[in-house]
Amino acid sequence: MAAKLSVQSDWDQVLRKVEGEAWISCKIAGKPTIYGSLKCQCISTDGVPKLISSDEFVVHEITKKSITVSCPGQNISGKFLSPYTSFSRVHSKNVTCLDISSGGALGLSTSTDQTMKIWQTSNGEIRVRKENLFNWAGKVVLSGGMDAQVKIWSVDGGSCPVTLKGHKGGILDLAIVDRGRNVVTCSRDGTARLWDCGQAACIAIVNNIVNNSCVPINAIALGAVDNAVNLGSPKEVPSDREIGTEGKLLILAREDKMLEGTSLHSRDSVFIFEGSDAFNCCTFISSMDILAGGQDGNIFHLDVRNPKTPVETICRTDSPVLSLVPFKDGYIASHGDGSCFIAQGFDQVLQLTGPDCAPVYQVAAWEKFVYTCCRDGLVRKYQLSDL
Repeated sequence: MAAKLSVQSDWDQVLRKVEGEAWISCKIAGKPTIYGSLKCQCISTDGVPKLISSDEFVVHEITKKSITVSCPGQNISGKFLSPYTSFSRVHSKNVTCLDISSGGALGLSTSTDQTMKIWQTSNGEIRVRKENLFNWAGKVVLSGGMDAQVKIWSVDGGSCPVTLKGHKGGILDLAIVDRGRNVVTCSRDGTARLWDCGQAACIAIVNNIVNNSCVPINAIALGAVDNAVNLGSPKEVPSDREIGTEGKLLILAREDKMLEGTSLHSRDSVFIFEGSDAFNCCTFISSMDILAGGQDGNIFHLDVRNPKTPVETICRTDSPVLSLVPFKDGYIASHGDGSCFIAQGFDQVLQLTGPDCAPVYQVAAWEKFVYTCCRDGLVRKYQLSDL
């Protein structure tokens, strides 16, 4: 694990008060953790605190919402961003899934309170309430539940005109193909299925099931890949109900430590990569590059043209990687210990603060805003222009 700087989760609130004090630490694998403190001496006229730090740490820059600190003795620095705002009334229990509409005006979230709610991203005001939903395309929302069913709902009217049945275990993730006439789902039953939404029918089981194995597929990612990747050709003439599957690679994050790439059009297995623990999430960050996060905190960066050896393996915490999303020229990763990082260009890292060791289950981004959902029941909104 790489060296890691951490700061008290509510540092921005504590240090807004004169004499307010927050802890800071530097953790390096194999060495004792270094602990220190930040203390507010006074507040400037523009509301920015003036800080002093304990000897082991140096404060380089501070604004109302961000702080940059280093530990010179260990040659490490870190930048932290606190929430722009938090929505505490969207759900009453753990917030488990999150998405943002294409225009950025609406948020969609689910909770262990057994509800899905659509809310305004400007103020958290509830617009629509339904049960167990977690992904949408245009004016519809797609849901997958532990009842093994996939449902398609109307955002405007709240009706459910389509239910997709065929999986034998709970639905764990889904991906929309092209403009949404087809979708792909994965399940605890070990299968990934391609669906025709218009006819509510399963077109095909996409992945190859070996020896009747039912290894859960925890997450999937779908993307168009570089022409250098051999995706094979269909052995049979594809259904005319199959739209937009050509040139697409489906990534399967499996419970058995395997990350598999499968051609959505030909159904051929393109590669299998063995990780260090169960894979929880995956995403494309370009037509050549994918990321996959494991239960042990490792994030593997693979080039799909040569996936046998990782481009790099990133580990900022040994806590499970729960969510990975592409963001500008990098990505955002959230973890089970409440850590949430924005990596830009794979060398500049920004840590989002707020959760106090509570898992951040999912992240969504839209333009300059990043949203997170957490076990503490809060949806947090970060504004990157606050940097």
